[in-house]
Amino acid sequence: MIYLNIAQILVSVVLVLIILSQVKEGGSGLFGSAQSTVRTRRGLEKTLFQFTIALSVVFILVSALSVMLYSG
Repeated sequence: MIYLNIAQILVSVVLVLIILSQVKEGGSGLFGSAQSTVRTRRGLEKTLFQFTIALSVVFILVSALSVMLYSG
């Protein structure tokens, strides 16, 4: 089942790139900031956020499938 390993690697690389693309200047993204304001996501930012969630679910499913197939 080498295909699951390749799929897991590809999904993880894309997931990292998508998460890093959401980082904003001024430290308000990945590394946090002193501000704790709630913002509304719109346009491309909302699409990237939803894609991140979907890709995370795909990553978890591929990982679980891989564990189930290889542990048997």
